[in-house]
Amino acid sequence: MSTVTDANETADLPVFPGERSARCPFDPPADYAKWREAEGLRRVVWGGHTVWVVSRLEDIKTAMTDPRVSADIVGRLQGEERGEGAPPIFPRMDDPEHARLRRMLTKDFTVKRVQAMRPRIQEMVDDFLDQMIDKGQPADIVRDFALPVPSLVISLLLGVPYADHELFQQHTAVTMSLHRPQEERTAASGALFAYLRKLVALKEAEPGDDLISRLLSEHVAKGDIDRDTVAMNGYLMLNAGHETTANMIALGTLFLLRHPDDLARIRDTDDPKVVAGAVEELLRHLTIVHSLVGRIAVEDVTIGGQLIKAGEGLVINLPAGNRDPESFPDPDAFDIGRDARGHVAFGHGTHQCIGQILARAELEIALPTLLRRLPDLQLAVPFEELRFRGDMSIYGVHELPVTW
Repeated sequence: MSTVTDANETADLPVFPGERSARCPFDPPADYAKWREAEGLRRVVWGGHTVWVVSRLEDIKTAMTDPRVSADIVGRLQGEERGEGAPPIFPRMDDPEHARLRRMLTKDFTVKRVQAMRPRIQEMVDDFLDQMIDKGQPADIVRDFALPVPSLVISLLLGVPYADHELFQQHTAVTMSLHRPQEERTAASGALFAYLRKLVALKEAEPGDDLISRLLSEHVAKGDIDRDTVAMNGYLMLNAGHETTANMIALGTLFLLRHPDDLARIRDTDDPKVVAGAVEELLRHLTIVHSLVGRIAVEDVTIGGQLIKAGEGLVINLPAGNRDPESFPDPDAFDIGRDARGHVAFGHGTHQCIGQILARAELEIALPTLLRRLPDLQLAVPFEELRFRGDMSIYGVHELPVTW
C-alpha cells in the first residue's frame, strides 16, 4: 500500500490539471497514463492544495460513490467563491440533503421533458446558423454558434432573459478561470448570484412557465427551501448549462474538422443511433471537465491501494479515467462504432450531472445540423494558432474561426 511520507513536501509535485502537448491538444497530458499505471495514487497540487489525483476508471467510480468521501469541499479544498450570504449548491452537498434538493430539479431534465424540447432546440440551432451565415465569413463558431445555442436553451428552461446572456457569460468566464485571483472569482460569482436573487424576486411577482417559477410555487411556498437556495441553484445550472455544452460543441466541431472521415459519417447518416453513438464517443474522448471535481475524505479510506486519511483531499481525473485501457480497448483511438457507455464525462453515482440528457440532445442536434448546413466548413486560421482552454476549468477552445 502506498503512503505519503511528508504531505508538506510539495515543491516537486505536479500541478493539476497538467499541460497538454501542443501537437495533441485533444489528448490528456502524457503523465496521466503513468499515474494510471503506477501503484496507489499520485500526489498533486490542485488549486493550491496538495491532494490525491484519482486516474483509474474503477477508482474514480469508487471515489465518487464511497460514503467516506465527501463532495462538501467548500472552505476546505475550494475557496469561498459564492459571495456573501450565498447558500451551498447541491453538487457540493452529500446525501440526504443533496438528494432532497436534486429531486426538486429532476423533473425538468427527464427524458420525456427533453424529448419535448428537441423541436425547439432544432429551431434555435437553425436560427443561430442562419444568423451566422447571413453575417458572413469568417465566423467564430464559439461566439456565433456554440455559446448562443446552450445559453438560449438554459435561459428558456430557467426563465432567465436571454438578453442578459453577455452578462452571465462574462461572469462565468471569470469564475471558470484557473489563474484569475481568488478575489476576482469571488466578485464575479457574487455578482452573478446577486443577479439571480433579483430574478427570483421578479419571478415571484410575475411567475412564468420555467424552472425558477416552479421552484418558487412548489417548494418555496411550502417552506421546503428558501429563495436564496433557488437563486444559488439557478446560478449553478446557468453556469454549467451553457459552459459545458458550448465547449463540447466547439471542441467537437474542431475535432471532426481534423478527422474528416468521422465528420462525413456524422454528416451523412440518417440513423439517429449513429449520431448518438458519435456524441457518446466524443464525450468520452474529449472529456472537457478536466479540473472541477474535488472530494475530501471524512474517514480513512483506501482507494486503488492508496490509504487516504480523513481530511485529505482528492481530485477526480475524468480525462484519464475515460482513456483507461482496462475499461476501453485502444482508448486513445476515436471510434464512433465503440460502445462508449460507462464513461464518466458526466461524473458518476448520485452526483452525476443532472443536465446530461439535455446536453446530449443539444449535441445530437447541433453537430449534425452544423455539418449538413455547411458541408465545406473549414478552419479560417492555421490549427497551430488556435488557443486551447488549458487555463479554464472546462476545456475547449477560446475561439474557432471558420469559413465555408
